[in-house]
Amino acid sequence: MMDWIPVVFVTFKALVLGTGMFFAIKWHYDQGKKKGRRAVLRSSGKVVAVFVLSLLALGLVTFLLVSRLGMEIAFS
Repeated sequence: MMDWIPVVFVTFKALVLGTGMFFAIKWHYDQGKKKGRRAVLRSSGKVVAVFVLSLLALGLVTFLLVSRLGMEIAFS
């Protein structure tokens, strides 16, 4: 009986995130028409740079925390 719950929740999550991504992309595309291509590319580059730096910082903090707690890090 509990086997169907993850299927329903994952499907719902995929639908909600997919719908949100569609409208986010559509909104940004419409904003790009207003502002101009150069401004949109510059803003997109800034967002990507912040995302990558945040991802690297999170990885570093995680690595340091795992090392400090004495957990084994095995990449096998």
